[in-house]
Amino acid sequence: MTAQPALSILFVCHGNICRSPLAEGIFRAAAAARGLSDQFRLDSAGTGGWHIGSAPDPRSVAIAARHGVDITGQCARKVTPEDFQTFDLVLGMDRTNVEDLRRMAPPEARRRVHLFLDYAGLGPRDVPDPYFGGPDGFTDVYRMIREASESLLDRIGERRSAPASGQASSTM
Repeated sequence: MTAQPALSILFVCHGNICRSPLAEGIFRAAAAARGLSDQFRLDSAGTGGWHIGSAPDPRSVAIAARHGVDITGQCARKVTPEDFQTFDLVLGMDRTNVEDLRRMAPPEARRRVHLFLDYAGLGPRDVPDPYFGGPDGFTDVYRMIREASESLLDRIGERRSAPASGQASSTM
């Protein structure tokens, strides 16, 4: 049996310091826990460039660390035009991110842009931005992203293990 090529996923929020670094780190940890680290190429970015070069928000770092996830090596960056060619999936944390990403994406890449929780099978809900809230917001966001990451891993595993139907998928 030949190995599946790595699936590349870009997680996106507004500034790439709160939600998307958490999503990248949590998904990476969840994939590693399942022995699937080599199956994914992951990154995160922001739709805006306000925090380029910054480390993740200390509250994101703290909630991740509390759950054994290290996101300290990440550095904020802005989505680039090349990202739409490089990544198989571009997952926005909220509807505004998705709208911004679809405006930025060339027409042929727009089908790769999805709302994270919805694409993970958890319904058309946003991952709320905890930036202006207290620590409870980061705890809630961590839980949402963890649940979505596990669900997305299940979904990807099901699709990758399904027999070929002869039909191409528009999303994976």
